[in-house]
Amino acid sequence: MIPGDHPSFRNPEGFLENIGMSQVQWQAFHPEIPMYQNQTPLSGMPEFNNTTSTTSDEAEEQQHGITDERRKRRMISNRESARRSRMRKQRHLDELWSQVLRLRTQNYYLLDKLNHVSESHDRAVQENARLKEETSNLRQALMDVQIGNNYTILSDFEDISCDNNLSHC
Repeated sequence: MIPGDHPSFRNPEGFLENIGMSQVQWQAFHPEIPMYQNQTPLSGMPEFNNTTSTTSDEAEEQQHGITDERRKRRMISNRESARRSRMRKQRHLDELWSQVLRLRTQNYYLLDKLNHVSESHDRAVQENARLKEETSNLRQALMDVQIGNNYTILSDFEDISCDNNLSHC
């Protein structure tokens, strides 16, 4: 079948019956398309005058202009959104760098403090070991003195003679 050779083109009323519409209803919805009976497809096609075409072109241009305007607004909005996103990202990076610098400074301070405490600890351990050794030496000296005193006392008693009389002893 050739396009335009469809029976509905030759019999528009049959076409209207198929879609459940009367010729009056068709005219009400499509007044710009006249209904001709027993016309060939080409001669039955509606003729659009120049004003209808111009109006259609103007409407299309207006619709295209609205679409272009929306596209431009969306582009501007997207650019602004991307700019705000970049600014937020930059602020976040600046805050992170600030935090890095603060934490590095705090880390150096704590390491310095740890080194001082470690040095103090080492000195205290050495002092403690020295004092323990000194205590040990003093105890030994005290014991030596006590043993020496006991020996001296005993030797003093050896010089004393004891008679059978125990009253002098």
